[in-house]
Amino acid sequence: MSQTVATLRTQKEKTYQALMIGFGILLWIAIAAAVAAYWSDPKMAPTLRIYIGYAVAITLFYWIAAAVYRASAFGNMILLGPEQFPELHQMVVAGSQEIGLSEPPKTFLYNSNGVFNAFARRLLGGRYVFLTSALVEANSDAQVRFVIGHELGHHAAGHLNPWLNTLKLPAHIVPFLGKAYSRSREYTCDNIGAYLSKDFEASRSSLQMLGCGCRRLNQAMSCESFVAQEAMVPPVFGFLNEICRTHPRLTRRVAAIKEQIDN
Repeated sequence: MSQTVATLRTQKEKTYQALMIGFGILLWIAIAAAVAAYWSDPKMAPTLRIYIGYAVAITLFYWIAAAVYRASAFGNMILLGPEQFPELHQMVVAGSQEIGLSEPPKTFLYNSNGVFNAFARRLLGGRYVFLTSALVEANSDAQVRFVIGHELGHHAAGHLNPWLNTLKLPAHIVPFLGKAYSRSREYTCDNIGAYLSKDFEASRSSLQMLGCGCRRLNQAMSCESFVAQEAMVPPVFGFLNEICRTHPRLTRRVAAIKEQIDN
């Protein structure tokens, strides 16, 4: 991980990641101890073997699903490259180099039927980024750099590291911890996206665009008015809604970018 990414990682993510790793290690030790104890118990061993079989089947299914999705991507989506949308491809290459990725992820553009979205994935060890056509079409170049930077951030910050995620896997049973950790990672990637965009106003409007979704109104959005909506969120139900989500609400994310500008 580059020093730049380490600097842009939020303190909340550092705290939640430490908790996830700590709980993960303790729970894996407990699981290993339980398996060892039940394995030698004639009454429990058959049931334990069934559960182990389920775990192997789920792992195999996940691997097959990843292979199928990768095949679908190469067969149906548009892979960016030097001769295929070279400007977008160069944004990916330049952003990857700037935040210390050893090589740029394979990046696909696909028809989302109007849905605004982008996401990063690890598929069979490879790094991938997926951009929807609607998102790219609606945004300015600076906004696109923010979106690409956000997704590159997930790779650069180790959010998709399969070994680390396996270590943290049992910690998701701790109530609300996994969701809080996920939300904190989004703030980190927003920081990375804003850093690569080099345009904080465009970064804010890019986030707000996820809520607006209208190309014609893109340049007319008021981020200040949108941030002010946060004060209108009912405290109790806003809190209950937030703790069950993997992503922070957009008003908070835009406000976090505003704090960077003010500081």
